[in-house]
Amino acid sequence: MKKSVSVAPMMDCTDKHEIYFLSLISKNVNFYTEMIVANAIIKGDRDKLLSFKKISNPVTLQVGGSNPNELAEACKISEDYGYKEINLNLGCPSKKVQKNKFGACLMQEPELVARCIEAMTKSTNLPITIKTRIGYNDVENFDFLKSFIQTTKNAGSQKFIIHARKALLKKLSPKENLNIPPLKYDYVYKLKNHFKNDEIIINGGIKTTNEIKDHLKKVDGVMIGRAIYHSPYLLADIEKEVFGTKYVPTRSEVMENLIPYIQEETSKGTQLNHIMRHTVGLFHGQNGSKVWKQYLSKNMCIRNADLQKVNHIMDHIKKTNPVFLER
Repeated sequence: MKKSVSVAPMMDCTDKHEIYFLSLISKNVNFYTEMIVANAIIKGDRDKLLSFKKISNPVTLQVGGSNPNELAEACKISEDYGYKEINLNLGCPSKKVQKNKFGACLMQEPELVARCIEAMTKSTNLPITIKTRIGYNDVENFDFLKSFIQTTKNAGSQKFIIHARKALLKKLSPKENLNIPPLKYDYVYKLKNHFKNDEIIINGGIKTTNEIKDHLKKVDGVMIGRAIYHSPYLLADIEKEVFGTKYVPTRSEVMENLIPYIQEETSKGTQLNHIMRHTVGLFHGQNGSKVWKQYLSKNMCIRNADLQKVNHIMDHIKKTNPVFLER
């Protein structure tokens, strides 16, 4: 089984612009969309929600919902948009998501989850996968996790992405749920030992290439979220150190390669900041990174900004500090 590295689905982060931007750095990493609600796909602007510029990297659509019929219809609608798989969100702990009966609260109803997955698998030829937690509230034991994964497997899930924390559904905010419940990677390792022939992906608190390589010795894949969003060029290190890629574009080459996409999108009416906000962390840790962030914050939110404004930003940065762009 081929080992994988993925960028996690993150609400308000991993939209189509972020995915295209990150694909300019890494050709080997898998991408997941932010969660899109099944009912929104059925009733909303499908092209706006689902379309994205095609790239060589695999892209997975993550959906949210708990109505088997709605999820099945959403899968059927999404099938022809170019996604490699469809992932059911069983891990988001936000109160808004719980209110609508999506995400981690569904761990309390394994049989409902099974019906959802069964309906999804029958409606599409795309693989159906899940992303979940190791437990919820006071339920945190390996036997529960093993049973829950077995139930989803029996229903048709073909991959299991495990955020190695439990979700505290009432006490904590989504942000707190990403930090306060302790990480228990051993649960995910034990899961892989039990489901030896199934694809088990580990997620949660992973920040470095050394951590990725260590996890890949024990599971089939690693998923990273916030570390990539805050410092996108970490993908360059992953390309070199995990995948053995010899050449990765410099930061300035990434921005130059992004310009045709910006030109194409702004000509359709996309606001510049909807794209450029994802590039704020590109120079994280480099001399001059504050200049990049400050200049973007002043210039990328001007309404109806176009390619000329992007070139203005690039020229200003190069004149201010031409060295850090090439690192």
